Amino acid sequence: MSRLLATIGWDVQLQFRYGFYYAGAVVAIIWIALFSLIPAMDLDLLLPVFLFGNLTMTTFYFVAGLVLLEKGQHTLQGLVVTPLRQGEYLVAKIVTLTWLAMLESLLIVGVSYGLALNWLWLLSGLLAMAAIYILAGFIFVSRYDSINEYLMPSGLLTLFLSLPLIDYFEMWPSLLFYLLPTQPPLLLLRAAFQPLAAWQLGYALLGSIFWIGVGYGWSKRVFYRVIAFN
Repeated sequence: MSRLLATIGWDVQLQFRYGFYYAGAVVAIIWIALFSLIPAMDLDLLLPVFLFGNLTMTTFYFVAGLVLLEKGQHTLQGLVVTPLRQGEYLVAKIVTLTWLAMLESLLIVGVSYGLALNWLWLLSGLLAMAAIYILAGFIFVSRYDSINEYLMPSGLLTLFLSLPLIDYFEMWPSLLFYLLPTQPPLLLLRAAFQPLAAWQLGYALLGSIFWIGVGYGWSKRVFYRVIAFN
């Protein structure tokens, strides 16, 4: 536990040093200003989509940036010979980046929309989406050594992970989208503002847990096979 807490503390300091928290504050202020111009009725539809997209930057791309920095400084290779376990390293990343994403998202929602929403589903959706995106970002960035190599293929991956929005806007409703890892947390975010069927909520909770478990197990294997000895 002491190793994990120390790693979490170090990650928070690193994220402050590289301006992640300042960037999050600026983004929150900009979006709050924009959302003040949109009627509350429209925000019921738009906020889940905004949160879905905004978490991509705060989690998927932020974890990629951190990993690339650590790879460039040979920090990850050094971790192999320390007592820190790969699971502790991953949990620290999930905790710190999820905390940052939650602060930004809750500030935007609270100021722009108010308190009249289902906070249980909102918090569950933010936690699940952040964890899935962080793990996906970690897995995907593992084979790259520079941001230039990473940006184009990562854009294709985030586009793929955004496909559930087609179902969300009912452009092509299909249960096929329920096979994608981002569909369960998107439903949780939607449930914070709009009523959903009980089976959708059950699927959203179980599906989120399932995909987080898959991503966590995959990430642990990637840490040693691809990153640490790269």
